[in-house]
Amino acid sequence: MSHVFALPGFDLDAFVAATLAEDLGDEGDVTSAAVIPADAMFAGVMDSRDAITVAGLPIAEAFFRALDPEVEIERLVEDGDRVVPGTDLMRLRGRARALLTAERPALNTVQHLSGIATMTRAYVDAIAGTGATLLDTRKTLPGLRRLEKYATRMGGATNHRMGLWDAAMIKDNHVAVAGSVAEAARRAVAAGIARIIVEVDRIDQIEPALAAGATHLLLDNMGLATLREAVALVAGRVPTEASGGVRLDTIRAIAATGVTYVSAGRLTQSAPAADIGVDFLQG
Repeated sequence: MSHVFALPGFDLDAFVAATLAEDLGDEGDVTSAAVIPADAMFAGVMDSRDAITVAGLPIAEAFFRALDPEVEIERLVEDGDRVVPGTDLMRLRGRARALLTAERPALNTVQHLSGIATMTRAYVDAIAGTGATLLDTRKTLPGLRRLEKYATRMGGATNHRMGLWDAAMIKDNHVAVAGSVAEAARRAVAAGIARIIVEVDRIDQIEPALAAGATHLLLDNMGLATLREAVALVAGRVPTEASGGVRLDTIRAIAATGVTYVSAGRLTQSAPAADIGVDFLQG
């Protein structure tokens, strides 16, 4: 399997270099240098102790290759695969010092991204058959948006708004400054913005938002009955998105109201790390 990993807008080499620099500092891996002979070789396996949806293996591979360009790596599963506890994800063999030094950054990345993908997959499964699509949000860790949104894709979600630049998102504070939902939307139209998402938290804001040029309505923190009323009022004129209070135990009922999308910030904010380890064997 190829170890090439290309993600638009993400510089893998720079990410690996910066992460390793953070870990190595000026002195390097003093433990491995002191304890491991320079010519020692290790074989190892990365495995999952949990049932997970995998994400981040090509990035882990890049960490190992950065420190040992001759490392032998066999990826046993692919990102996006669902695996059972005890599944071997990757086998590797190379210079022991290099592999031990790269182990933590590689695992941190795979654990975090697989945790996001696993939670996302659970949410996607929960709304199966409702017709609604799960969206992620901009609630990502600074500097990691591209990776975290890659992980939600591996879990089956659809990426929504990569940044402030790709759509207008008129929220309550924009409305407060502009004076009204309609005035804020009119200003976005006048600026020539093609995608204009308007957040509404009351039914009486819907028609003014649509009349002013909203192309997508974000139905914020509405109860189920209000969501159904909003969907009926919009009547398919623009896509509708439910947000707020979206948890695994609530998402199916929210999706069943007929909204086009459900967005959940907790996919990237609150996903627990997957339990993945690397076990090295003398090679």
